[in-house]
Amino acid sequence: MAVDVYLNFNGNCREAVEFYAQVFGTEQPQIMTFGESPPNPEYPLPKEAKNLIMHTRLNIDGSNVMFSDVFPGMPFVEGSNISLALVSKNEDELRSWFGKLKEGGNVGMDLQETFWSKCYGQLKDKFGIEWLFSYENGEMAM
Repeated sequence: MAVDVYLNFNGNCREAVEFYAQVFGTEQPQIMTFGESPPNPEYPLPKEAKNLIMHTRLNIDGSNVMFSDVFPGMPFVEGSNISLALVSKNEDELRSWFGKLKEGGNVGMDLQETFWSKCYGQLKDKFGIEWLFSYENGEMAM
């Protein structure tokens, strides 16, 4: 069983998903906009929604992360109740991700040794998403 995370954005989903694809070296995402969805005459699509992202997804190191813009008029709270944990056995890769995601963001805890990990850190990226980083080599466990 897998747990997929779904992240919502307020009109900048395309920028965010392209940024994450670059950071993690994934394939370019297939993007579906609200304007590409089948029309429903009972619910005409507002003009401002046509180019917004309805759905896209990335596979980041074996985990699916899905993305969309919120529909115009729907509530949006940046970073609300979302944390993504990146646990890796490759410390260099972990440090690279941290370095790229902190650009334009806010570091809550620099990468450092803790009692549960040789290399752990936290940051909120430039899109308001909270990321937790943990090196796992089997020597220390939480």
